[in-house]
Amino acid sequence: MTTISPHARALAALGHDARLSIFRLLVKAGDEGLRVSDIGEFLGLAPSTLAHHLSTLVDAGLVLQDKQGREVFNRVDFDAMRIVLGFLTSECCSGVAVQPAEDAA
Repeated sequence: MTTISPHARALAALGHDARLSIFRLLVKAGDEGLRVSDIGEFLGLAPSTLAHHLSTLVDAGLVLQDKQGREVFNRVDFDAMRIVLGFLTSECCSGVAVQPAEDAA
């Protein structure tokens, strides 16, 4: 299955424990973000594993990367996060009309 919807792509990216942990850590870090090495140290992830997961979050539009000299800083795209949250909650408690099932007899 190919993921076309930006919402589905973002949710799929967050559907892995390591990526969810990275994302939550970056949310805590705020607008300043964290260096790749700091993320790896906090979460105990190998550099190659971390690079793979960060790439997935960047491709999903949830994380932005800024190169400053030799360091790469990662931060949450809070506008993109709000869009996904808005999508998930846009119809909260609006009700659903369910038709009773007909007997097959």
